[in-house]
Amino acid sequence: MSMWRVLAVAAAAAAMLVATEARAQGNYEIQVYGADTVPPKNLMVELHSNFTPEGQKYVIDGVYPTNHQEHETVELTEGINDWSEVGFYIFTSEQDGHGVQWVGDHIRPRVRVPDSWHWPVGVSLSTEVGYQRAVYSPDTWTWEIRPIVDYSKGRWYFALNPALERTWHGPDVNQGIGFSPGVKVSYDFSNAVSAGFEYYADYGRITSPDTLHDQQQQIFAVTDLNVSPKWEINVGVGVGPTAATDHLIVKGILGRRFDWGHHPAPDHPAGEDRPQQAPK
Repeated sequence: MSMWRVLAVAAAAAAMLVATEARAQGNYEIQVYGADTVPPKNLMVELHSNFTPEGQKYVIDGVYPTNHQEHETVELTEGINDWSEVGFYIFTSEQDGHGVQWVGDHIRPRVRVPDSWHWPVGVSLSTEVGYQRAVYSPDTWTWEIRPIVDYSKGRWYFALNPALERTWHGPDVNQGIGFSPGVKVSYDFSNAVSAGFEYYADYGRITSPDTLHDQQQQIFAVTDLNVSPKWEINVGVGVGPTAATDHLIVKGILGRRFDWGHHPAPDHPAGEDRPQQAPK
């Protein structure tokens, strides 16, 4: 299948987003994506960890509270060719009174604009579909379309993920398209250390946003350690300034790239949210 045909199919899929938003806060994989994909014959194994010291304290509509929940998510991403990959997620949760629980699974194919097109910015498009148990999310089957744009300028890095969400099964199935953007801005203090901010939000229906009180918004101060092209390390502390958001979250990402095709290592850890620098 040609790159143009893949992009056309993805655009048609986005046009089919006609009903939903996932209203439960799902902090299982807190990351702003860069546009790059995992190279072919490479497997990226990532562990996404986060803990909520201060979150929702009550059972609401049968959904467990997020206060003092620890989430561990395993992400496996396999490079298909120079412009596509497929990722698979296993979500788990640990909390006093509930123990260690399997939460659900998602699958995420992604395509990107090839380097041969020589675009001045990185551009890719992912679609993610999966299931989460109702005690962790009332909307059990959900679908997401995530455009990804990023750009590097000197030591600065910028990424934008204006994601659209749809519920396939759950109480929000008849609601409109949900808008959940993510933004990252970081600065390279050295070849090994970069730091900056990540912003995540769920504004509710794209045609009728929630009031500020009901929106979910989070701001993270983050640090990336670029210790090796094979490794990805990201840590951060986030605050939620709105009433609908968990007020304090600590997160980390630890990733390791395995090259089973004996290809040269890329300039940055594959699958990391740091892209190849675009032409200036």
